[in-house]
This record gives sequence, structure tokens and C-alpha cells, in this order.
Amino acid sequence: MAGAQTALTVANEQLRIAAERLKLDSGLREMLASPKRSLIVSISVKMDDGNINVFSGCRVQHWDARGPFKGGIRYHPNVTLDEVTALAMWMTWKCAVVDIPYGGAKGGVCCNPKKMSKGELERMTRRFTSLLYDFIGPYRDVPAPDVYTDAQTMAWIMDTYSQIRGYSVPECVTGKPLSIGGSEGRAEATSLGVVVCAREAAKQMGLKLRGATVAVQGFGNVGWNAAKISHDLGCKILAVSDSTGGICTSKGLNPYEVYEHKSKTGSVMNFKGTKNVTNKEILETRCDILIPAALENQITKTNAQKIEAKIIAEGANGPTTPEADRTLHEKGIVLIPDILANSGGVAASYFEWVQNLTRERWTLEDVNRKLENKMVRAFNDVHRTAKKEESELRTAALMLGIGRVADAIKTLGLWP
Repeated sequence: MAGAQTALTVANEQLRIAAERLKLDSGLREMLASPKRSLIVSISVKMDDGNINVFSGCRVQHWDARGPFKGGIRYHPNVTLDEVTALAMWMTWKCAVVDIPYGGAKGGVCCNPKKMSKGELERMTRRFTSLLYDFIGPYRDVPAPDVYTDAQTMAWIMDTYSQIRGYSVPECVTGKPLSIGGSEGRAEATSLGVVVCAREAAKQMGLKLRGATVAVQGFGNVGWNAAKISHDLGCKILAVSDSTGGICTSKGLNPYEVYEHKSKTGSVMNFKGTKNVTNKEILETRCDILIPAALENQITKTNAQKIEAKIIAEGANGPTTPEADRTLHEKGIVLIPDILANSGGVAASYFEWVQNLTRERWTLEDVNRKLENKMVRAFNDVHRTAKKEESELRTAALMLGIGRVADAIKTLGLWP
């Protein structure tokens, strides 16, 4: 991972910058910097070979002043409490920016899912859910998929929670399969939000989306769908990458064909008619729109000067460090921050939760229309704040999100 800063260092620095501009008092700032609850659990799992492995899991619940905690669960070898704490903070601001009634949470298990069987993953997920049971639920904390977790993971969590409750509770998680209460459009929602924000930024700059050049770092759910949606809207995809490396071509590539290639070979690399490049080079591709959709701390002070995009729409959480932010702003690059750009996922999760609570089913058209309206409104709120504060979009988004959470905490007061 590029850069020496941890995600939590970055998150705290962003909070400091926004809190100073908002003139928040020190007590409130300290509250916002400290999660309400951090849970660490040991997950004992019987592996396929009969041995028992113990995995470390955690769930950080940041602030719920605006509604139940909400946030993904990731399975990754590098999961740490600090990283999950930072991600929970960003979720709190993200929910407030897009104005949905949730607070932020995040969870993770330190494991290597690529080296585990489906049965091992299921047993680990169910055990993890049972350990979190007293602290999650439809009105307390609603998990969702994240890095290396998916709809199947959510189905296991839902079933485990429901078995303990004694009846089906589909609203206890979001990002589920359609067959058990998932929402239409959920899988593409984060990416659709990213592209809608990029489109709105392009409008402000007088740049047409049709024919605009795009580079995407990361070819998981968010990166692949962002490339696909951009391609379908007439953009020219110059470069994509995954964890193994990347490919580029000035002629443009078809993300559907790249997806088929990756499904067969396990990597986007060596795709016909393209040149293999590194993930670092993907970020430095000369293009109109750059979508970092991989991991944190990818754009740092060491490579920010080499970025040649006009717009950066952050599909990943925390891909840009504060020092890099300043460099990009000085270069005149419009950066749409993660807490705005990738909030389409949590907005669609909210729609799924509402459908589950009311036992309704919305069409894909309904979901996408509501999502687009949410994203356009959130983009305009942030853009307006940036103009008023004479700041770049990240500071404006942080001020908007943190300000809304701070207002809620102040209005509720402290009890007892």
C-alpha cells in the first residue's frame, strides 16, 4: 500500500480540518473523533481439515445520532482496528452527506478469504454473527458487504440472526440476494453514484461525458461496474486494473470483454490488444476521469504531481491522502471525495432497508431514479458548500457531513 499514513491518521486529519472551519468546540470534536463502541471478538472456526483456527474480528460503531449504525464487513488479511475505525468514521460522514438516517459503522475479520473454502467462510461468518448478535439488528446496526464479502455473506448473516430471533428478519442486513429480500440495483449502486457524480462535475466544467476518457483502478464490484456504466454512457475506457496489475490502450477497451477475460484467467492482465501496466501507472494515465476503486492511500504526495486527470471520482474509501488533496487542488483537478462519490452504495442500502421494513418491492427503474435524485442533490449540496466556503469539494463534503452529525448530537444532548 502506498504512503506512510494510516487510514485513521487521514480520517482524524480530515476531521480536524473540517471541525476548525466549522468552529466546533473541543468537547464535540473529541466525541466525533471517538467511536461510541468498538467490539473485538475471537472467532473460533473448525476448518475443513478438522483443525480449529481462531480469527480476530471487530465491529466499530462510530455515531448513531442520526439513525442506526450502518456499514460494511470486510474479510482481508490486513484488517486492523485502526483501519476499521477510520472506515466507520467515513461512513458516518457519508450517510450525513447523502442525507440518509444512519450513523456509521464498519466491521472486519482478519483472514485470507482466497485461501478458505466456501464452507469455512460460512462457518466463520455465522460464528462472527453470533458474537455480534447483541449489538446488531434492524434498528441498532445494519451490516452490508465490503471487501471480499458479498450477497452470499449477507445471506449467512441474515439467516444466523433470524435463527436466533426465531423468525425471518431480512432488514437486519443489506446487500442480500434478491431471492431473500435484496433490492434491485444494489450491486451497481455504488458505481452508478460514482458515475453520476462524475457526470455532474463534468457538467460544471463544460465537459461532455460522451467521448470522455476514463481510467479505473480496481476491477472488483465497484471498479468493474463503474467501467461498465461509463462505457454504456459513451465514455472511452483507456485503462483498468486489479490487484495483479493493469492494462491500457489508447484505442479504448470494452469492459465486458475484459470482465470475461478476468473470469477465465483470474486477472485483467494480458488482455488482447492492450499493454500491461502497474497499478501506479494506471493512476498516472492521462484521461478526463480517473476512478480509484481499489484500496486506501493510493494517491499520495509522492505521485499526486504525476496525476493527469481532469476529474477524480473516488470509488474506494480513502484513496487520497490530505497532502495529495492539496497538490491536486493546486493543479486544478476536481476531486469528488469518497464520502460523496461512493455514497450510492449506502443510499441503495437504505432503499433496501426501507423495502424490507415495509415488505415492499421496488422496480429497478424506481431504485435507480431515487438513487440518481439522491446523488444529484448531494452533489449540488456539496458543490454549493464549496462555493460558499471557497474550498475544494472534500473539505465542503466533510463540513456538510460532520456539521449535520454535530448538529444532531448537540440537539439530542448528553444523557445521563
